[in-house]
Amino acid sequence: MATTWDRAVLQTIFHPNVPFDEDFQEEEEEGAQQDAPEGGFDPELLREAAGLEAEGIAAAEGGELALALAKLTQAIQLLPGRASAFNNRAQALRLKGDVAEALQDLEAALKLSRGAGPVARQGFVQRGLIQRLQGHDEAARSSFEQAAALGSSFACRQLALMNPYAALCNQMLSEVMRKEGPPKWEKEAC
Repeated sequence: MATTWDRAVLQTIFHPNVPFDEDFQEEEEEGAQQDAPEGGFDPELLREAAGLEAEGIAAAEGGELALALAKLTQAIQLLPGRASAFNNRAQALRLKGDVAEALQDLEAALKLSRGAGPVARQGFVQRGLIQRLQGHDEAARSSFEQAAALGSSFACRQLALMNPYAALCNQMLSEVMRKEGPPKWEKEAC
């Protein structure tokens, strides 16, 4: 059986530009907080809301966005003070193409999480990705900086990609490698 770290490494290898490498951090944090009640919510309501949220995520992963949105909306109605469902509904809304509503849900998730913890980290990353796609690079940089401060390695990579000096260095390195070809030891091995 693969460890959480093994799964995170494989996820990063197969999907290097997807922020799911954060799963490793989230699982560790969830394990550490497993006994603590989330946000002081009633445990029964929390269990029901988390179940609806899980169903919504599964539906979204299966391409059933209408069902996903319905389940996530039910979870929000059940516990409107819980940030996680807003964050996940934002992703489903983004997949549906409703970017404006996705941003509203992300803002709600960030407000409810008080800008801290794994939900905020993921919310800042999602907001940064949307802002970057919309061409709002300074806003995206700010969102990625906030996510990076919360430990997001994906956000750190995005900040490096947005750095014009890093882009110039990468371009120059690519040119040198193209002109020089593979290292001598590689040429000899072939």
